[in-house]
Amino acid sequence: MLLALVLAAAAPPPATALDAERAFAADAQTSGQWTAFRKWADPTAVMFTPQAIWAQEFLKDRKDPPQSVRWWPDRSLVSCDGRTAVNSGSYRYPGPEGTGRFLTLWMRQPSGDWRWTVDGNIPETGRFRVPARATTRRASCANPVLRKRQIAASYASALNRTAPPGDSGYSRSADGTLLFNWTVAADGLRRTRVQLWNGRRFELVVDATTPPSP
Repeated sequence: MLLALVLAAAAPPPATALDAERAFAADAQTSGQWTAFRKWADPTAVMFTPQAIWAQEFLKDRKDPPQSVRWWPDRSLVSCDGRTAVNSGSYRYPGPEGTGRFLTLWMRQPSGDWRWTVDGNIPETGRFRVPARATTRRASCANPVLRKRQIAASYASALNRTAPPGDSGYSRSADGTLLFNWTVAADGLRRTRVQLWNGRRFELVVDATTPPSP
C-alpha cells in the first residue's frame, strides 16, 4: 500500500487536456462525482446551475451521489502553445436527467497540472458513446501581429469585459489563439462560443446553446 501511494504521488501530471479529461472522468467513477470535480477544478472555475456560480463554493462539502455522471471526450480544441483547450464529448446521468454533450475549458498551470475552469453541458437525446479515438484540432501560430490586433478589437465589446460569475464570461489562452465566451440569460438560456486562430482570422468552431431548465 505504501509503495502504491508513493508511486501515485510521483506520477507525472497528464500531458494533454484530453488526458486530464479522461483522468477526471475516471476519478468521478472511483472517488465520487463531486470529489473529482473539486479535485480537478481551478480555484476560479465556473459552472452553471443554470446561472453562473463559482464552482468551488458550490462544491464545498457537497456529498457525492450514489452514482456519478459518466462522460468521455471525443474532441479537443487546443491553443497554439498547447496550454489551453476546450474538450467536448458525450455524457450520461444515471437518473432521469438523460444524456447530452459537455464543453469544458481546461488550462495548464505553471506546475504542469491541468485544471478545468469552465464546465457546462448541452442536453440532448442520444446514446452515450466512448470513441476509439478523440480528434484534436490545434490553433495556428501564424501572423501574431494580426492576431493581437484582432484580440484588441474583441476587447472593445462590452460583453467581453464582464467578469464571471455574472451573466457572461470571456477567457483566452495566454498566446491569444483560443477565445472562449459564454453568456447566460435571465431564464437560464446559455450560449457558449469557442474561436480558434487559423492564421488569418478567428474562426468560430463552437456555437452551442443550452436551453433553460424545464
